[in-house]
Amino acid sequence: MRQQYHFRSIGPDTHIWDVNKLLASTQSLPVEDVPLDAIQELNEAYWYDLGGDAPTCRSIANHIALVQAADLTYPILLCPAGKVIDGMHRVVKALLLKLPHIQAIRLPTLPTPDFVNVSPDDLWYED
Repeated sequence: MRQQYHFRSIGPDTHIWDVNKLLASTQSLPVEDVPLDAIQELNEAYWYDLGGDAPTCRSIANHIALVQAADLTYPILLCPAGKVIDGMHRVVKALLLKLPHIQAIRLPTLPTPDFVNVSPDDLWYED
């Protein structure tokens, strides 16, 4: 899986989690069916809300390609409050397929972030 991070604004700070580390911690957690209507991020500027990327036609096309390639056999990852940590492209694919639910794993607690207030450009990504 390509290296990914989850960014969340908490007060004046940006908290950042290594998604691969979070997923590794979910091996013993149950999978649940979550109604798509319960996923609030479908009504938000999820990929664009932190200001790092603009919704240009190229950016949207890149997200469309990721949605098309998304594999719904893998559950999405939710925080304890039900916010999407990983899997928004799968959520959008499920929406386009008009599925009523998506499989999800919900973290019982949100661990300490791996980084705080680090620029995305300073994080490690595979080339």
